[in-house]
Amino acid sequence: MKDRALEAALRFDDPGRRLNALREYLQGFILRSLHESEASRAVVFVGGTALRFLEDLPRFSEDLDFSRIASDGYDPVRWLDKLKRDLHLAGFDSAVRWIDRKPVQVAWIRTASLLVEAGLSGHPKQKLSIKVEIDTRPPAGATVLRSVITRHFTFVIAHHDLPSLMAGKLHALLTRPWPKGRDWFDLVWYRSRRPPVAPNLPFLQRALDQTQGAGRHRAADWPRLLRARLAAVETGALIRDVEPFLERPADAALLERVNLNAVLAASAEPRAQ
Repeated sequence: MKDRALEAALRFDDPGRRLNALREYLQGFILRSLHESEASRAVVFVGGTALRFLEDLPRFSEDLDFSRIASDGYDPVRWLDKLKRDLHLAGFDSAVRWIDRKPVQVAWIRTASLLVEAGLSGHPKQKLSIKVEIDTRPPAGATVLRSVITRHFTFVIAHHDLPSLMAGKLHALLTRPWPKGRDWFDLVWYRSRRPPVAPNLPFLQRALDQTQGAGRHRAADWPRLLRARLAAVETGALIRDVEPFLERPADAALLERVNLNAVLAASAEPRAQ
């Protein structure tokens, strides 16, 4: 399977596309291993990478994010032990590190030699890293679905529905200390659907109350709150952040200020709520 990972990467001449393809192959490998461990009994797939795998979002992603939905069957150490064995049997030289902290638990999967073999690094010790995060205390109110996904591998995954995924993205946009172009790109994607995706407002409200204090923000005010945040953002930095992850780099122009303001203005209309 290591040969297949390299084959997936070497289809591209551009180093950025090659790196994204290599990382995505490993993400699919990890998700398939978690499927075999029945991790979906206890955690759900969320975040931008979920949108990529579920809806073919036209941007690549770096991390795998999950939320815990049950204590029964929640055994990340066992899942990671199996993943490490799977990686070894597939020919990958990988190390797995588990950080048991609250409320967000983290695993790092670092794979040696791949970057060199893919022609992406001249340093033999440089590793390709993928971070797995599990929110062990997520707010209630998300809708959970199950889907069969085929992207390099076929597996079943539990995940939030699109309105709940959008609510999670809005929470990141409203509370992340630093702006990320990838977050704003995802917002444009949600609102460009026909019909546009509307967020799960009760879920967003619980998330805001949990992290910002009860009653500090109204979830329904998210377009106005984001306009205020956007006013203080240098959109050139957003474009530079997202551009390396896009299937079509020209799509970075979607994050020009005039376009983002248009998306937020349309989102504030009654029909978008």
